[in-house]
Amino acid sequence: MVRWLLLVLMAAVLIFVPTQLKPYGIFLMSNWLIFCVVATGLNLTVGYAGQISLAQAGFMGIGAYTSSILMSRYGIDFWHTLPISAGVSFLFGIMVGYPALRVQHHYLAFATLGFNIIVYLVFRNEDWLTGGAFGIFDIPRPTVFGYPTNDPLAFYYLCLAFTLIMVACAWWIVHSPWGRAFAALRDNPTRAASLGINIRTYTLLAFAIGSTFAGLAGSFYASLLEFIDPYAFAFEYSL
Repeated sequence: MVRWLLLVLMAAVLIFVPTQLKPYGIFLMSNWLIFCVVATGLNLTVGYAGQISLAQAGFMGIGAYTSSILMSRYGIDFWHTLPISAGVSFLFGIMVGYPALRVQHHYLAFATLGFNIIVYLVFRNEDWLTGGAFGIFDIPRPTVFGYPTNDPLAFYYLCLAFTLIMVACAWWIVHSPWGRAFAALRDNPTRAASLGINIRTYTLLAFAIGSTFAGLAGSFYASLLEFIDPYAFAFEYSL
């Protein structure tokens, strides 16, 4: 009973409080919702699968830059860029997951940190693709059934719906056979392998799912700011 009361109270706060805030307060709440999705993806990788990752900022940047480049330079609609951002982030997640098959603990932390630094350097130095240190301007906000979300409150409710969907997806993953395999992988990889769990597959899947969450959040982050630069995704600024 207490849990349901807390959920109702939280829902009321998320729905009604932003209507009483100024645009900057609404911006902060939208930003918070987006980073909740990033943290949810990281929780699947680290909390449930037990794989150390310091590359979540890089994955978020990959999603943000993918959507921004497609929207601002090629005029592709936001909703069409989302699956592309998810796919690109998923592939990079698998690539980063490969070191986890051979190294663990602080060695894996160094490997993922190195990946994040490489991503940041690409964002900063490849001017022809990312705009370099000047970033990308004029990133459009999406429309929903023909209605624009340029208004801060409208975009906030879009972020709220997105966050609820992603949290529901994470809940489903955790309570699915995948989630139970992640927990087994975290608790005792040797015992998990003896039970027939494919360690290689689920290790890569843990990174890929976590990176996909971050990539999708990055797309919303870019539209929220309507501008991105490399410094937002440098590891030291993401802590």
